[in-house]
Amino acid sequence: MLTIFLFFSSLLLLLMTAPPRLTWATTSLSMLLMASFFFFNYSSLPFQMISNSFYTDTLASVMITLTLWVSSLMLMASQPILTKFLSPQKFLFYVIALAFVLSYAFSFANALLFYILFEASLIPTLFLVLGWGYQPERLQAGMYLLMYTVTASLPLLLSLLFFLNSSFHLSFILPWWKPYFTPTIMSAWWLITILAFLVKTPLYFVHLWLPKAHVEAPVAGSMILAGILLKLGTYGLFRMSMKMMFYSKSICFIIFPVCLIGGVLTSFICIRQTDVKSLIAYSSVSHMGLATAGLMTNSTWGWQGAFSMLIAHGLCSSCMFALANISYETTQSRSMYVTKGMLALFPSMTFWWFSFSACNMAAPPSLNLASEIILISSSVAHYWGSILPLGLMAFMAAAYSLVLYTATQHGTPPSFQSSLHIFTPRNYSLCFIHFIPLVTIVSKMDIVSNWF
Repeated sequence: MLTIFLFFSSLLLLLMTAPPRLTWATTSLSMLLMASFFFFNYSSLPFQMISNSFYTDTLASVMITLTLWVSSLMLMASQPILTKFLSPQKFLFYVIALAFVLSYAFSFANALLFYILFEASLIPTLFLVLGWGYQPERLQAGMYLLMYTVTASLPLLLSLLFFLNSSFHLSFILPWWKPYFTPTIMSAWWLITILAFLVKTPLYFVHLWLPKAHVEAPVAGSMILAGILLKLGTYGLFRMSMKMMFYSKSICFIIFPVCLIGGVLTSFICIRQTDVKSLIAYSSVSHMGLATAGLMTNSTWGWQGAFSMLIAHGLCSSCMFALANISYETTQSRSMYVTKGMLALFPSMTFWWFSFSACNMAAPPSLNLASEIILISSSVAHYWGSILPLGLMAFMAAAYSLVLYTATQHGTPPSFQSSLHIFTPRNYSLCFIHFIPLVTIVSKMDIVSNWF
């Protein structure tokens, strides 16, 4: 953890002393190198206590790696902020602060400290959405983001304070005091405790903040939201389920069908979308609903599948938002009717649209396929009646991914569009660095199986 602290301190020092162009490139490259360092040094280690406040296991180290990886790529995707002088130093500061907060949130062994950083991650995210968003509606999106997450987090704080008063500690390592109430009270207690994480994931019915935030956020905000912040909610579910498993089973039978039905409904909503970013945002709700359903099975396979989905969706959706931003920079529109015919204008970009649309529909050899196979198997083993919604989700995922690809790449380009060389080496590198781990980690699935 001292390594992380010194790393981010040096980045802030560089930000204050060096010119923005040098700081931008150095920060992006150093985050990639640090992510590689964490992946190759910690991913195969068992649970390890670093100090009284910090510990690491496979879940924590992989999430820190993903945080640094996506943070580096969001700087690469946000290059126009630097070239157009849209307060690049402030932007860099918020990105570095957000990466720092998330890295420490994934490392804390204390539930209360995790909660503090869980809420603190909202502040730089809100500044990114409000400061570099595109439309005036970003104020409403920021309000939705703030109200949903903060309101749902208050019961979690009260629950943690109750455990602190009873157990005299909130360590994820030591056992917590087990209360003896009626099953109904304990189930309701468990539900309000994890509500903050269900909103952050997000679960259907409490997901309305996500499409608004994605649509109004700049590309960096969308990438960090889809790549990391949604996973922060699932990470919290993992950690709290480990401590409160003794009375989570009854409420899981309620949340499990809600996840599957919500996934089906959002898949149908995706088919109706004409806004590219809105479609990708709703597909995130569907995929994260499937991951939450796997987690609610309380089985080894379900947890391993949810963990795999966190990695796969974090990389895939992040790059899809980056590709949507590349199209937006050219057409100044998110509408599929305006961005169609990209194959004739930018044929090199079509390859990446096809690759990530295929990954989004869980085509081989992507990690998405492996995670969906594990999640579907665990869900069917948990309850055989889940075959129908799972089949619908898989079919509709393929349908809306193909709709997204064909609507944007095929057809006749608008008459006001001309062929431009916007797909620069920077954009090639951005897509390539997203794609490589997505198709190579599937050959190293012991990263997932070693954890749980």
